This record gives sequence, structure tokens and C-alpha cells, in this order.
Amino acid sequence: MHKSDLRKKYKLLRQELSECQIDDFSIAIANHLLKLPIWNYSYYHIFLAIEEQKEVNTDYILNVLSGKDKHIIISKSNFKTGGMIHFLLTDSTVIKKNHYNIPEPIDGIEISNDKIDVVFVPLLAYDKLGNRVGYGKGFYDRFLSSCKEETVKIGLSFFEAEDKIDDVFDDDIRLDYCITPEGEFHFNKL
Repeated sequence: MHKSDLRKKYKLLRQELSECQIDDFSIAIANHLLKLPIWNYSYYHIFLAIEEQKEVNTDYILNVLSGKDKHIIISKSNFKTGGMIHFLLTDSTVIKKNHYNIPEPIDGIEISNDKIDVVFVPLLAYDKLGNRVGYGKGFYDRFLSSCKEETVKIGLSFFEAEDKIDDVFDDDIRLDYCITPEGEFHFNKL
């Protein structure tokens, strides 16, 4: 399938999920993450869920990261440049929704991309090769391409993988893992 068709399909599938299902699935995803060999790193970038889009509730993962005393990084999007600025999440960080309902920090201690060890990546769909479909603005592809090569990229999804995304581009960044309520997908890099 093409990305545009997958966006439509998975937006509809998400809208069918109840709040209870989202909560249960999000807890299962957080529990599966504990099985990955990713806990020796220091800097973890995570997205804050857009409730209106019925994204994976990352609050449970935030609790895990906090309990493990990890440095938690969140982003603010710049829709004029297509870039993101990354901030350390602290007790004094003020979060506000932007006009797209994305919860973002107002400001804070800025963290450069080269410090980030692990990125939890939002997505609508993904395939068995680790290619992902986001909302189509390219924010995460630009961000991930500027991270260090060894940065671990982990998608979070309520759904299983598609066989293949037909219109993958050369500058699309593949995932290392994708976590679902059912388990973990590991993607071998070619």
C-alpha cells in the first residue's frame, strides 16, 4: 500500500479504539519495552501523545524512564522550518498544546541531537522492514537523520506490521524496533 492509503486506514482504525483499549494497549507496550536491551543508555527522546489522534499514551513509558533515572527529552515543533527543538523534561517544564494539539514544552534546557541515545517514534503504520508512515510532514525523518548513527529508533503502534510500504523514499529513516501490545518487532538493517 501507499503511504497516503495507509494514513487513511490507520487513522480510521485508531478512531475505532475506545479510551479503555488505548489505555490497556499503552500499558502492554510499556511492559514489552522493558524486554528490550535499551536500558543502559542515558538520553531518551519521547513524544507526548496527541489525545485527539488517539496515539499511544506515553505516560507509562515516561514513568518507566523516570523510575530508571533516565534523562527524558521532549520536543517542540517549528512548522515554519519543519524542524524540532529538543528540551530536557524537568519538574519545572511547562507543557502546552500547540494549534495542532501536540503537547510541547514552552522552553527549557535545550539538548542537541547528538546526545540522544534512544528515540521513541510516533507513527501511523509500519512495515516488516522497519519503514514507517507518519503524518506526512517529515519532522521525524529530518530529526532522525540528524541523530548519531547508533541512536536506537523504536516505533510504538497499536497494530501489527504491514507487509510492505510501496512508496518508501531514500531519505526515510527505518526503525530498529516497533513495539505493539502483542510484542516486539526487531528489524535487521541491510
